[in-house]
Amino acid sequence: MEKDKLLQLYYEMVLIRRLEERGAELYQQGKIGGFMHLYIGQEAVSTGLIAAREPRDRVITAYRDHGVALNCGISANEVMAELLGKVTGTSKGKGGSMHMADTSKNFWGGHAIVGGHLPIASGFALGDQYAGNDNVTICMFGDGATNIGYFHEALNLSKTWNLRVLWVCENNQYGMGTAVDRASAVSEIRQKAEGYGMANGRVDGMDVLKIYEASQKAIEHVRTKQEPFLLEIMTYRFRGHSMGDPERYRKQDEVKKWEESDPIGIYRAQLLKKKISEAQLDEIDAKVEVEIGKSVEFAEASPEPGMDELFKDIYADAD
Repeated sequence: MEKDKLLQLYYEMVLIRRLEERGAELYQQGKIGGFMHLYIGQEAVSTGLIAAREPRDRVITAYRDHGVALNCGISANEVMAELLGKVTGTSKGKGGSMHMADTSKNFWGGHAIVGGHLPIASGFALGDQYAGNDNVTICMFGDGATNIGYFHEALNLSKTWNLRVLWVCENNQYGMGTAVDRASAVSEIRQKAEGYGMANGRVDGMDVLKIYEASQKAIEHVRTKQEPFLLEIMTYRFRGHSMGDPERYRKQDEVKKWEESDPIGIYRAQLLKKKISEAQLDEIDAKVEVEIGKSVEFAEASPEPGMDELFKDIYADAD
């Protein structure tokens, strides 16, 4: 990988981390309402995955979507403004934390209903099949979504019809407050693909370069074999399920142990071994701090949606 791309991955991971840390502060100040699910600890997952896609490949995800939005090219200004419910947000302030989207960047949104977006991904891929192209749909979801009907219906159809979907399970060990091994008969999520005769794999979710490589291979498999693939990415969220999570279901020793495998720290060490200097990485850190500070200023100065926006964007334009 060229140096510029290596540094871009680092920039995106730091950008996600800093935006979410500021977002948490603003939430605690009452400037962000509703639910908010932080991606802190999982930055390598979407960064490595989305770096491997081609611009024509769709991305759709669940409600932990701020990082995915940034990786897909939505600006920090738009993400921060959306969090604050401002009209300059990527969804005009109407979606908030769980509904970031920009179809012009082939990011088809965060979705609040657990697993509800999986059949939509199959629908996208069916449309591509009818269109005769070789685009890939990347569908991201949490481990908890694999225990519900949407998951099985969507995977079954994608294999039955040979749809080009890369199913990506972000296994962060917990579905809300319930550990995987307490809720799923199969603790190794990738094995669930075996029931549908679907190719699958598993990768370390704290190493962005491993994720990038595994994602490249998985996307290539889907595109060339004309069939779905399930990639399980093993990761961990350092914060609670949402901002209101008291975190009584896991011990702080467990969290601290995982924090020692901080994906940003791991990647920074890898870059230093590749002869990229501390000064270059510190410069990116400083750049991100300025960018996030400006995004907060932009969001706070932006207007809230007016009453005339209430009934707009409900239906798609007929043309």
